[in-house]
Amino acid sequence: MPSKDQGTVQSIMSSPDATIVFGPTGNVGSATARCMRQHGTRVVLAMRDPRKPIPGLTASQEAEAQFERVQADLTKPETINSAVTQTKAKRAFIYVAFGTPDNMRASVTALQSAGIEFVVLLSSDAIQGSPRDVSPADFVAWAHAQVEINLEEIFGPERFVAVRPTYFASNALWWKRMISEGEVRMAYPNAKFDWISPEDIGVVCGNLLAEGPRIFHDTNNNVIRLSGPELISLGDAVRIIGRVIGQSIGITEVDEQKGLEIYVDDFGIPESVGNGMLQAMRISSSDGGEHVLYPSHAYEEAKDNVRKYARGQFTTLHEWVAEHKDEFLT
Repeated sequence: MPSKDQGTVQSIMSSPDATIVFGPTGNVGSATARCMRQHGTRVVLAMRDPRKPIPGLTASQEAEAQFERVQADLTKPETINSAVTQTKAKRAFIYVAFGTPDNMRASVTALQSAGIEFVVLLSSDAIQGSPRDVSPADFVAWAHAQVEINLEEIFGPERFVAVRPTYFASNALWWKRMISEGEVRMAYPNAKFDWISPEDIGVVCGNLLAEGPRIFHDTNNNVIRLSGPELISLGDAVRIIGRVIGQSIGITEVDEQKGLEIYVDDFGIPESVGNGMLQAMRISSSDGGEHVLYPSHAYEEAKDNVRKYARGQFTTLHEWVAEHKDEFLT
């Protein structure tokens, strides 16, 4: 795709078919939409509230690039059917919408019956092994696995791709209030994660959507794992933020129970998700050799996937914080 600072946009393709991007108000969805537009594709922004702004796009940029907006909600299949039918979209970007009684099966069915031919799903690397082997006790992995299973059963394995990133760089914004107070409290500050940029994930998703089923000419796998360029501990991530924003930030280690309270009470994260994250941190902190959460071969493959499918875009945590500096300061 063209470089991030390229201001020109290619002409709309002559085909009336469109790509519909659900959740464009998120950083991944926004980057997916912008990447698809750079490919010259007609892009529809499917939103619960079509009045909301899109990150990375001013109103004038959105108008100039001829994005279209439509009301749709991934938890309401009837709105999906209407949006896809109305826009004649043939490809779709979706994410896991929690809280549906059937793990989005009716939503996936609505996509297929309305005419979608290829889907890219923002899934999670919490899934290890086959989606059918994931335990319901592992809430995050299980919820994503069920949507992958529904896509496979409804679309078939060569009509969707599940993109599985690990730990988002934007998770650092959870600390925003504590950073403003000059002290970040956390459990397991030595736990290391990959800090992948949501924008990089979106570029990967956009390029995969542009390829469509042709992607299977190069790979027999419809699961693509993604990782950021370097493993950085939680404590070092705070220090990087401090250097970028020019602020001294203290780090106070707390026990796991207090860490869970911070996730639930301060960050608004469900307790089941917080427990899963703390378990991952505990494993990471106790790692005595090769990183348990990022085995070297798998980690290198996931990094290579970003290099391959983002076509050269690979953002470090320092670069991501610099790009989002104002979000930490306001």
